[in-house]
Amino acid sequence: MADSSPYLRERQIFEHALDLESAGERLGYVKGACADDAALLARVQALLQAHDESSRFLPDDPSGAATVLFPTTEQAGAVIGRYKLLEKIGEGGFGAVYVAEQREPVKRRVALKIIKLGMDTRQVVARFEAERQALALMDHPNIAKIFDAGVTEAPVLDPDRSQSGVSAGRPYFVMELVRGIPITQYCDENHLSAGDRLKLFILVCHAIQHAHQKGIIHRDIKPSNVLVTVNDGVAVPKVIDFGIAKATQGELTDKTVYTQFQQFIGTPAYMSPEQAFMTSLDVDTRSDIYALGVLLYELLVGKTPFDAKELLLSGLDEMRRTIREKEPIRPSTRLQSLVGEERTAASKRRGADMARLTAILRGDVDWIVMKCLEKDRTRRYETANGLAADIKRFLNQEPIVARPPTVTYRLGKMVKRNKLAFAAVSAVTLTLIAGLGLSTWALF
Repeated sequence: MADSSPYLRERQIFEHALDLESAGERLGYVKGACADDAALLARVQALLQAHDESSRFLPDDPSGAATVLFPTTEQAGAVIGRYKLLEKIGEGGFGAVYVAEQREPVKRRVALKIIKLGMDTRQVVARFEAERQALALMDHPNIAKIFDAGVTEAPVLDPDRSQSGVSAGRPYFVMELVRGIPITQYCDENHLSAGDRLKLFILVCHAIQHAHQKGIIHRDIKPSNVLVTVNDGVAVPKVIDFGIAKATQGELTDKTVYTQFQQFIGTPAYMSPEQAFMTSLDVDTRSDIYALGVLLYELLVGKTPFDAKELLLSGLDEMRRTIREKEPIRPSTRLQSLVGEERTAASKRRGADMARLTAILRGDVDWIVMKCLEKDRTRRYETANGLAADIKRFLNQEPIVARPPTVTYRLGKMVKRNKLAFAAVSAVTLTLIAGLGLSTWALF
């Protein structure tokens, strides 16, 4: 595994750079992340250049025409086993996802994920197979299902095209086609209230709990990996992309997947402190609890606790320091600090004025979110179901676990849960007091 360290660092910097939109931001981040390692900088820049091009060309063709060395991705019409690719719907640094048509034994539309050409190194293949095995272990309505898997054979020509663009020997797997959009986008476009967002989020917690019960830590929970589709008018979140999942027991693949000490993998804005800087303690399911907290924060406020671009541009060391040491602002305070167009947009997307939104978040919701975001993982919720249960308590006007249980707090919750009963008791009590007062006055 001598070559795993530079490979992992190269992949990590490359994938994080893809999150930045402008070339200037990418260059600034890559130079900072590579520091004085000129060779690493050159490799990452080459990967970024290859990613931005649809094909690679010979620089000096004597005929004056560009000669294609190899296509970087499959094309629509390519045939892989029983599946015909229709269109690309997603792409990462090392893999691509396509809508495909299954021809037998049943005809249906599916999603097919395959390693990109030239990226099929031993480490990438191991990660890919780990994701496939992770999905195969799970069976939950809020997690995308896997249907099939295989390895590409010799190039297959489709009758409609001159070349399929498929090379042999690359693994792929076929999964449920989730026709959805990121959960944050769905909530904003449909102007979901804070309460409805919490109810939808509870389903995501149940999906992650299922993964944890199967011995799988997702390690990359974020909006683009939680899609919402609508079935018969009901919103259904689906957790996808277990590409960097980790097994808590046993192994997901017989190929070794080694994560270098002090390397972190994931998306910085959603990454737990222990992921950002590995200690002698291994990452466990509570890292996913932290990421769920970031996702909940974004659903309620419209922003992550720490800005994604600022983290990337700050450099590796400063990014780690921020995640491990800086305390995030409470959701209600962050929401209240919005001004101008941001404030108006946040209010409109949540179907309530800012004063009401802030009042909803202040108190219990703040406590729930901040418990997820604790730097010390022993202070977070132990399980995703524990987080979901506390959100249900809030929605049911019951005392939550995240908040210190003072007598006044519990009494207040009891009153809110039983408004009619307390109103009746209060009315009777006031009547008795008034009657007693009149009787006393009459005696004198």
